[in-house]
Amino acid sequence: MDRFDALRVFTRIVERRSFTQAAQDLGLPRSSVTDAVKQLEERLGVRLLQRTTRHVSPTLDGEAYYQRCVSLLADLEEADAAFVGAQPKGLLRVDVHGTLARRFVLPRLPEFLERYPGIELYMSEGDRLVDLVREGIDCVLRVGDLHDSDMVARRVAMLEEVTCASPTYLARHGVPESIEALQQGHRMVGFRSSATGTLLPLEFTVGGEVRHVVLPATVSVNGAESLVASARLGFGIMQAPRYHLEEDLARGTLVLVLPANPPTPTPVSLLYPRSRQLSPRVRVFMDWLARGFAAPAGEDTGRA
Repeated sequence: MDRFDALRVFTRIVERRSFTQAAQDLGLPRSSVTDAVKQLEERLGVRLLQRTTRHVSPTLDGEAYYQRCVSLLADLEEADAAFVGAQPKGLLRVDVHGTLARRFVLPRLPEFLERYPGIELYMSEGDRLVDLVREGIDCVLRVGDLHDSDMVARRVAMLEEVTCASPTYLARHGVPESIEALQQGHRMVGFRSSATGTLLPLEFTVGGEVRHVVLPATVSVNGAESLVASARLGFGIMQAPRYHLEEDLARGTLVLVLPANPPTPTPVSLLYPRSRQLSPRVRVFMDWLARGFAAPAGEDTGRA
């Protein structure tokens, strides 16, 4: 194993806190990963990693060496990519909210992989803010306002939000004609933040100002699919991005409520660690995805 490969092995171990997971990520035998670190430590004359039966963590020297390795490897990939005909390659690990993946990422993914055949994509789904460094994720796509100072956020879209309820719910409780009418016996499908566990209020824009309304909730959930399913079953009023509800609105299984007072649009952002330089494969993916949100459906976004 050459020196640069050994550095890649070491950085992945630090990020994954595991020899085994690092070996799996890199497609190497665990013995090769162990030998690479042993040879690095012997050559440098310092201990880089603290090892126990359950945990691996960098020493102070190891943390300093890791930061230099990340910068050096990013510069090396950048230099390789600068040559004519060079293409980004390697494993790209991204984490995407499931509904966003199915609507905005997967339909256009063949274009991306055709343009960058050397990239192998692993896409996990979630709505929690993962620890990118610890879990070995290169970037995440998230919905909503973000406050993590350790992340660099690149906004790629603003999603239109709408308020809906099922026809059976509205037949039973009446169609509200104003924000005030919501307080007269209406209910909502509660959505609990996966980060804080708190029940999020409904949001309405009235005369340029935002008003928040909390209604009784017989059912509360913390997943987008369950939110929509609960509204279809008539448990209450809900709010979600319009793209997620287009089929229901077209079929009439959900109906718009108070369309003149919509929620504020919701930001969609790509995030990556502030401490990590972007590799060429991460950069081209982020650029491609940003174009995908801006392009009409069916338009090729694979071009640079």
